[in-house]
Amino acid sequence: MAKGYRPVDRDQAFLFPPDMREWLPADHPVWLVIEVVADHLDTSAFHAGRRTGGAGAAGYDPDMLVTVLAWAYAHGVASSRRMEELCRTDVAFRVICAGNLPDHSTIARFRQERGGAVAGFFAQVLILCARLGMGRLGTVALDGTKIAAAAAKAANRTEKRLRELAEEAVAAHAAADAAEDELYGEGRRGDELPPDAWSPRRRHERIAAALAQLEAERRDAEAERDAKAEGFRERQRAGERAGRGPAGAEVALAQENLARVIADREAQLAELERRYAAGQPRRGQPAGVRDYCRVREAAAQVEAAREREARRQAAAEAAGPGPVRNITDPDSRLMPTRNGFIQGYNAQNVTSADGLVIATELTSDTTDMAWFAPMTGQAAAAAALIEANRPAGRKAGDARDSGGIRQVLADAGYCSEDNLTCAGPDRLIAVAKRRDLEDAARSQDDGPGQDWGGPAVQAMRERLRTAEGIEAYRQRGHIAETPHGHIKHNTGFRQLSMRGKDKAAAEWTFTCAIHNLFKALTTGHLTLQALAGLAR
Repeated sequence: MAKGYRPVDRDQAFLFPPDMREWLPADHPVWLVIEVVADHLDTSAFHAGRRTGGAGAAGYDPDMLVTVLAWAYAHGVASSRRMEELCRTDVAFRVICAGNLPDHSTIARFRQERGGAVAGFFAQVLILCARLGMGRLGTVALDGTKIAAAAAKAANRTEKRLRELAEEAVAAHAAADAAEDELYGEGRRGDELPPDAWSPRRRHERIAAALAQLEAERRDAEAERDAKAEGFRERQRAGERAGRGPAGAEVALAQENLARVIADREAQLAELERRYAAGQPRRGQPAGVRDYCRVREAAAQVEAAREREARRQAAAEAAGPGPVRNITDPDSRLMPTRNGFIQGYNAQNVTSADGLVIATELTSDTTDMAWFAPMTGQAAAAAALIEANRPAGRKAGDARDSGGIRQVLADAGYCSEDNLTCAGPDRLIAVAKRRDLEDAARSQDDGPGQDWGGPAVQAMRERLRTAEGIEAYRQRGHIAETPHGHIKHNTGFRQLSMRGKDKAAAEWTFTCAIHNLFKALTTGHLTLQALAGLAR
């Protein structure tokens, strides 16, 4: 039983401990993060371009700002304003800042301007993890995850609408120029800010970028269609059975065929008239051009091609407005997910068996297939970096750790003949959904979709029906998806803050680097004793 209540006297004066090391216990992880950034990572790239020694107030230490960002992203904070608030109210952030409290503009500018240094920071963290004994490379997994962009789906526009917006912007600028000329006279007034005084992408610039992307995409599609049509024509000229022409060019090809058949019939009739004039007797009345059987057949093919094209266009209109671009972040795309479409990017990660992201790439592709070879190439370079920085006693030690990448696991989104046969380590790529693979392995019967694919796909299908193959593939989900689940669910990082592919990619790479750093911390590899050993 309590004797009474403790007094609540908010007017009582206190003295904060004079030593910051008394603010938090010695085993608090923030001390480790501070020491790692200050003493064990090469942050010179973040210092590059920062000028000191001039007039004015002293700047903020880039190492301190990197540590603020690292601690914030590890705890699900991506807003610079929220970081500013925490630097004033949270003890861990105050310890990192050591009394220097950056405002949100300073944090935001630093994050934007130092994106080019993030790739080196990611590699530095990977080297640190390797020196701490992490990085099980025998089996790695490749997986993609959709991450939302700092843009809304509602900001997507078609090419037609983008042209209208661009014309409206030009008209608005012309009207504003005319009004200012009338008000102030032609020329500069002398008190304007320099044109590069601030550099966020203006709306009309984003509209122009989005329109340029759509126009380039349309030109590429037209060039590809024309190339397919020319190949079809060449097969026809060679006498091959070319079948139906490629979609989109089918009507034009049918019309060309009709014109060719009409020209041939006209030439035949002209030749008959020449022979009749030379004395050859007439035997009946030859069919005219339009009544000729081959001309009628070719004309019917034109009408059928037009009907098919009309049906395709109607289906496309029913499916949606067609290709669009986002005027907030033109580099982002509509990405399909289990819960519908999001406006975002497709991040490709290669993960080691102990949960390190060893290679990462932020892409604008809605599918994964094209990224198998590039990502395995990046993973091989990362594996060489890890092997070169392992502790001396581990280089020829545990077979799970050393020897580089021996096997890559990937889901069915990467399955193709090219990906199964390209250079690189051994791979297990799913040829169907996981449950279908499991059913096929248990029953030894062909699962759904057994008819598709070339010889490499068929060989992989047979391999995944064996006990050894399916047992090895079962590791994929844990290895590949655990880091994505941690980043999105545990830290709450589901949306990028930066716009534009380069800046968004830097932010995602930084997030993966922080994941690796805190993976080392939470697994017990990163300790004060371990850091002391590295210093020696």
